[in-house]
Amino acid sequence: MFMGEYNHTIDTKGRLIVPSKFRETLGEAFVVTKGLDGCLFVYDNVEWSIFEEKLRALPITNKEARQFVRFFLAGATEAEVDKQGRILVPNVLREFAGLNKDVVLIGVGSRIEIWSRERFDGVAACEDMDEIAEHMAELGLGI
Repeated sequence: MFMGEYNHTIDTKGRLIVPSKFRETLGEAFVVTKGLDGCLFVYDNVEWSIFEEKLRALPITNKEARQFVRFFLAGATEAEVDKQGRILVPNVLREFAGLNKDVVLIGVGSRIEIWSRERFDGVAACEDMDEIAEHMAELGLGI
């Protein structure tokens, strides 16, 4: 399970250090893809296989399902950790997530999210968390 928040920088070549706590679970190769809310999602190979199976099960005849599958699979890339613990984030993914310099990596259970510092600060400053918690209770998550 991934958890925690780590601040790093991405260099001009698109290399980003993956925290050692995350690398222990991810292994040497894993998948990075476009995520929701303007961030990138990172999955270890086991979680990616589970997610990929769910995507494959969606009906090809449903337009939204096709768009959803296209969104995640077209942007996906296999990342490999170099000797310095870095990955190379492709330019198309850096542009999608607005990754320029300051980056935040957060563990959110089965995946990691990679955020630009600016976007993450906007999302993390959620002022209506009490209201969201009420909605989560409606979905069966009681705190």
